[in-house]
Amino acid sequence: MGMTITEKILAAHADTKEVHPGMLINARVDIALGNDITAPLAIGEFKKAGAATVFDRDKVVLTPDHFTPNKDINSAQQSKVIREFAREQRLTHYYEVGEVGVEHALLPEQGVVLPGDLVIGADSHTCTYGALGAFATGVGSTDLAAAMLTGEAWFKVPETMKIVFSGKLNRWVSGKDLILYLIGRIGVDGALYKAIEFTGDTVKKLTMSDRLTIANMVIEAGGKNGIFIPDAVTKQYVRKRAKRDFTFYASDPDATYAQVIEIDVGAIEPQVAFPHLPSNTRGISNVGDVKIDQVVIGSCTNGRIEDLRVAASLLKGRRVAPYVRLIVIPATQEIYRKAMREGLLEIFVDAKAAVSTPTCGPCLGGYMGILADGERAVATTNRNFVGRMGHTGSEIYLANPAVAAASAVMGRIAGPDELK
Repeated sequence: MGMTITEKILAAHADTKEVHPGMLINARVDIALGNDITAPLAIGEFKKAGAATVFDRDKVVLTPDHFTPNKDINSAQQSKVIREFAREQRLTHYYEVGEVGVEHALLPEQGVVLPGDLVIGADSHTCTYGALGAFATGVGSTDLAAAMLTGEAWFKVPETMKIVFSGKLNRWVSGKDLILYLIGRIGVDGALYKAIEFTGDTVKKLTMSDRLTIANMVIEAGGKNGIFIPDAVTKQYVRKRAKRDFTFYASDPDATYAQVIEIDVGAIEPQVAFPHLPSNTRGISNVGDVKIDQVVIGSCTNGRIEDLRVAASLLKGRRVAPYVRLIVIPATQEIYRKAMREGLLEIFVDAKAAVSTPTCGPCLGGYMGILADGERAVATTNRNFVGRMGHTGSEIYLANPAVAAASAVMGRIAGPDELK
């Protein structure tokens, strides 16, 4: 019996010929990732275990991206813990303020994660790296501590759900809309502990940016991991970044799937997820009149250069609506630099937006855009739970960068075609 790409990667890292859904395995990890929120806990457990050195200083990655540059004393203390640990362990991949980016945009950009890898991270959106054809999933800080020590982690092999996207994308529809549409269709627990494999003729034409966005949000459907079978697009992306060998895996023709869902993307318009679930989606034509107070364009979901280009194309020559705040956050320093060279930052500033250094910031209600009671925000981020971006009485509407930019200009949730 054949295996899926997820099963093949797990089998290879467990040094076994084959695995099947439901099996419990120990597997070698290629990357173990922590950030300034989760890594201090893992480091504490690592030291409690009496460990002296990490299993491989090239494979433990620390990124202070959530509350940095430090917003207060507590965040400064958290960052100090991982900085000192990185120095002590001589970690190859530690990124200080000034070079750090939002982790799930930074690691693919820097070639740290590659096709065929098995990646765990103490952050739920670690699933992003499935866009490269890697098995990647979020874990708790104690599991991260164990992996830092042993180089291994345990898994229950997930069933796989196959999503087949076919057809031509409509104007202004992007990867964000495809994943929001899927989550709206199956619900936030529709793929609970399942691998979600994306395929179809539409997928073959998707940019790596769109693939990263889609994989990023599989956790919002309950997925264990999301994954794309690597192809020419993948090869072009990684060949100029990779500093080590990588492997392209593919699902067997006779692989078994728990469910197959076929979606005609021609029926999808830009999507907006209403409060307070990513599954509470509506097409832009059915949004109605929703006044807003703030727009955030950025995050590990939609802070890449392609996202900023789309937003800038709509904001050029326009200004943000009165009493509306627009915050733009390039996801990495390299993206920031590209946006600067291309004149995008000037467009944002001319439109009266605030441009930030790379940070997760407002996405998790950290800083750089906290909402007050009763305020509404349109965000290109990945979650709109109660209180996610500030006060429990605030509301978050998830959308793609084009809708976010148009909404900032109109002062209400709006589609790009409404701009005159």
